[in-house]
Amino acid sequence: MVGTEIELRVDNVAHGGWCVGRHNDRVVFVRHTLPGERVRVRVTEETKRFLRADAVEVLEASPDRVEPPCPFAGPGRCGGCDWQHATLEAQRRIKGEVVAEQLRRIAGINREVRVEELPGTPDGLGWRTRVRFAVDHAGRPGLRRHRSHEIEPVDRCLIAHPEVDRLGVTDLEWPQVREVEAVASGSTKDTALIVTPTGAKLPPLPAPKASAAVLRRFRNGRVQQVRGRRAVRERVGEREFRVSAGGFWQVHPAAARVLTEAVLEALAPKPGETALDLYCGAGLFTAALAEAVGPEGRVLGVEGEVDAVRDAAHNLRDLPWARVEQGDVGQRLREWVDMRVDVAVIDPPRTGAGTLVARQLAELRNRRVAYVSCDPATLARDLAAFVEEGYELVDVRAFDSFPMTHHVECLAVLERTEQD
Repeated sequence: MVGTEIELRVDNVAHGGWCVGRHNDRVVFVRHTLPGERVRVRVTEETKRFLRADAVEVLEASPDRVEPPCPFAGPGRCGGCDWQHATLEAQRRIKGEVVAEQLRRIAGINREVRVEELPGTPDGLGWRTRVRFAVDHAGRPGLRRHRSHEIEPVDRCLIAHPEVDRLGVTDLEWPQVREVEAVASGSTKDTALIVTPTGAKLPPLPAPKASAAVLRRFRNGRVQQVRGRRAVRERVGEREFRVSAGGFWQVHPAAARVLTEAVLEALAPKPGETALDLYCGAGLFTAALAEAVGPEGRVLGVEGEVDAVRDAAHNLRDLPWARVEQGDVGQRLREWVDMRVDVAVIDPPRTGAGTLVARQLAELRNRRVAYVSCDPATLARDLAAFVEEGYELVDVRAFDSFPMTHHVECLAVLERTEQD
């Protein structure tokens, strides 16, 4: 049935940038459409339970539909943006519906969710400070098509930050290169290029159009400095952070500040308290918590990536009551089982923290947990585990940290139902 075209009406929205319709009592997940539209779709994938399809013609359009600003968006083209054909208001409404549906279906939690706009990008473009370009056999950079290893050559990515654009990656040829990741600080002028060669040796590289550090990424993920700085500087408020170019940092320029303020508001840490920052990266939340609890308190962070731990140690050097340890979060929580903790923030990767970590964190009897997540499905799964361990979900906030895409950043606030 792949390649077949059918007409249908789509109703609901589903996680991952899809809308849902039915054809002959079979569920069809459709991209490039909006709830309520009647469309002609081309089937791209068939399973025993459902079909996947692209909307190739809109027969009855939603009032929320707009012309995509990017010429590379659309069926069979770049897979990076899911909702360029919707107004920003509709995008945020759709994302809120997805988060609410995941909470209801997976965790049994009924709650309306409003997605908040982040400042600085009113048109939803020019925000992404890290863009990974794939390179085809001819050395042309591009972006991967949806659910495919095929590469769509592009001359520009409209959601890329202006400092990423200045590097001119798409204007250059990259022979013997598999990927080029362009990194720009959202708060300083620091930029870097991380190049993954196709072979064992790094080939001669074209010169970027703007000054940038150059690093090499090996197939195991390790990053090696070639020239220039190994890290970029990020500024949040009055504090500067060193972040390894290949490490994790929020890609929207406003996200780090907004999320930090939201976490502090949610936890309300008091001077002298003990706080945890799990999956702490370069120490963004660790530093904020340390400033809040003061020298009479303490903050313990855990991070698995060695480079991020080194960055955190550098970033926290003026806060000796804050310490970051390298290792597995579950293992560290087992070691700290007898420690009294007041508040905790947890910002796991997309796979989530898991039910075991929720149980271990609950054993520390902390009064509040702030859970930061970029995946509503794993967030819902883990929230169900926290509720099972004696916590109540008191608030959910969502932030449009990734305009034009289906991704959304959430902050869930959990409070113990029984206090010691």
